[in-house]
Amino acid sequence: MDLLSHLRTRPLLLDGAMGTQIHARGVSFDEPFDLLNLSRPQLISDIHHAYAVAGADIIETNTFGANRYRLQQLGHNADITAVNAAGVRLAREAIHRAGRQAFLAGSVGPLGISLAPLGSVKPAEAYDAFREQIAALAQAGVDVIVLETMVDLGEIEQAFRAARDVCNLPILAHMTFGRDNRTWTGHSPADVALRLRELGADGVGANCSTGPQRMLDVIEHMALAFQAKVPAGEKLPLLSAMPNAGFPEQRGSRLMYPATPTYFGDYANRFIDAGCALVGGCCGTTPEHIAAMRRALDIRVKSSGLRVESEQSTQRSTLNTQSDPLPQTQLAQALAQRKFVVTIEIEPPKGYDTSEVEQTARVMKDAGATVLDIADAPMARMRMAGMALAARVQDHVGIETVLHFPVRGRNLLRVQSDLLGAHGLSIRNLFVTMGDPNRIGDYPEASDHHDIVPTGLVQLVKERFNHGQESSGAAIGAPCSFYVGVAMNLTPPDAEAMAKEAKLLKKKIDSGADFALTQPVFDAAQAQRFLTFYERQYGKLTLPIIAGILPLASMNHAEFFRNEVPGVVMGDAVIERLRRAGNKTRTEGRLIAQEIIGELRHLIHGIYIIPAFGRYDVVAQLMTSIL
Repeated sequence: MDLLSHLRTRPLLLDGAMGTQIHARGVSFDEPFDLLNLSRPQLISDIHHAYAVAGADIIETNTFGANRYRLQQLGHNADITAVNAAGVRLAREAIHRAGRQAFLAGSVGPLGISLAPLGSVKPAEAYDAFREQIAALAQAGVDVIVLETMVDLGEIEQAFRAARDVCNLPILAHMTFGRDNRTWTGHSPADVALRLRELGADGVGANCSTGPQRMLDVIEHMALAFQAKVPAGEKLPLLSAMPNAGFPEQRGSRLMYPATPTYFGDYANRFIDAGCALVGGCCGTTPEHIAAMRRALDIRVKSSGLRVESEQSTQRSTLNTQSDPLPQTQLAQALAQRKFVVTIEIEPPKGYDTSEVEQTARVMKDAGATVLDIADAPMARMRMAGMALAARVQDHVGIETVLHFPVRGRNLLRVQSDLLGAHGLSIRNLFVTMGDPNRIGDYPEASDHHDIVPTGLVQLVKERFNHGQESSGAAIGAPCSFYVGVAMNLTPPDAEAMAKEAKLLKKKIDSGADFALTQPVFDAAQAQRFLTFYERQYGKLTLPIIAGILPLASMNHAEFFRNEVPGVVMGDAVIERLRRAGNKTRTEGRLIAQEIIGELRHLIHGIYIIPAFGRYDVVAQLMTSIL
C-alpha cells in the first residue's frame, strides 16, 4: 500500500529532529550536517534507527540542506547527487535494521539564500537547484518528498514545480510561521494553505516554527481556510504538523528544549482532532518524543477505529466558519453586490472649522451618495488634513468616506503612522495616489520626498497591514481591514499611452488594488477603446471601476482640461456644445456629464463626481437625474 492509501485509513507518524540530535552527539552547528552522510554515516544511521525503533511511520533523510547554495555558503562544493543518494541509503538501511516497515521521505529545505527581489537568487535559478536535489532523492528511491521549513511562498513554489517536473511522488509542503502566526514574508496560515492546495500539494502544514500550542493554532486556521474557501466535495490536501519542542534555552554549550515527551503525546491527539493526518516533531524533539506520540496514536486508533477522512469531514461541520473577522466596508459590500456606486469629492477647509463642509456632506448624503471622497492637500494647497475631515464626516454626518492618501511628501515612517491613525479613526477606504507636486501649490519650496510609490503602498497595505504587520514584518496587533483604491486613466489619448496605462494598471491590480477611481472622462468611446485594449493585453478587467465625472462650467474650464491636464481626451463636439450654450454653460456641462454617465454605465461600477468650483448644487442636480 502506498503512502497516500495508508493516510486514508489512519494518521501516520513522522520522525523528529535530525539537526539537534546530531548536535547532541557533539557535532558543531558550523559543520554541514548533510555531508555527514559521507563522512560519518554511522552517526546518521543511528539517529534514523532510533526514530524507527520509536515507532515513526515515516523516516526523513538527512538531506535538509543538501542543495548547491547552502553547501557553497559553507565553503563546500560537494557532489549534490552523492550526498542525497547517501542520505537515502542510510535511512533505508536504518529502517531495515530496526525490523520495521516505514516510508522513506526525502527532506528538502530552503536554499539558505533569499529569492529576488529580497535576495540575489532568481526564481529560475532556485528551480534548477531544487530540481537537482529532488531528482537525486527520487532516483535514490524515496517514497515521498517533504518540503520543509520554508519561509517564502515564492521559494516553496519553485521547489514544488521542480518536484512535480522530476517525479510523480507525493509532495508534503510545510511552511514555517513566527510567533505572530505569519511567515517571514507575511503570509497567514490561510494564505499558505490555499496557495499550496492550488499548486496541488498532497499534504500541507507547518514544521519548526514554534511549540505544539502555537502550531495547533496555525493548523486550525489552515483547516478553517479550507472549510471557508473550498467548495464541499472538492479534494483537500492532508494536514501535517511537526512542531518544535518549545523555545530553546542555551545551557552552556547545549541547546535545551522544554517540551516533554508526555506533552507531545497529548498534542498528537489534539493535532489529529484539528484534522491532521500526519504528525511528528522538529527542532528539539527526540526519539522519546516520537515514542510518546506513537503510544498516543496507537491507543487512539485501537479505541476508536479512526479514519482520517471522517475526521476531516467532521472538521467541515464543526469548526467555526468565521473566515474574515473584520466587516467589509459599505463601499466594498456595494461593489460586491454590483450596486451602482456614487461618490463625491469633498475638499477640506482651509481652517479648522468643519461645520460648513459637514453641511455639504449632509446634502450629498441626502442626494443619494454612497460614500464621500475626502481629498488631502488638493492641488498642493494648505488645507486641514484629509484624515481629520474624514473622521468628522463619518462621526457627525453618518456616511462612509474614502480617504485620499497621497504618498508624495511622506516618508515610510509617516505613511505607516498615518495608516494606523486612519484605521484607529474607523477610516477603512483608502484611495492611494501619488499626490500633486508641491511646486504648483502654496509651498513650492516644500520637499516632495517620498519613500514609497503608490503600487508599493497598495502592496504594503494589502500584504502587511491587513495581515497585522508593518513593513518590516513586525506585528502591529490585530490585522487592519483597509479597502484600497488606485488611480486610473480611462481615456489614454493614443496607442502608446494606452500600453503604458494598461501595464501600470495591471501592476496595481497585481499589487492588490480593490477598486479604481479614474480621471475625469469626457469621451465614452475612448474609454471603451481602452478597456478593449486592456482585455486584449491582459484579459478581462474585473477590477471595479468608478469613473471620474466632472460637470464642466465654461468654455475656459473645458479648454483648460483639454489642453493642460495630461491624459484627458475631449472631442471638439464637447467644446462646440459649450460654445453654443451661451450663458448656460453650467447646465450644458451637467447635461454632457449626464450623457457620459449613460454611455459608460454598462462598463463601470459607479461614478466619482468632482464638483467644479465647489458647485455642489450642480452635483445634486446631476445625481437627481441619474439615480
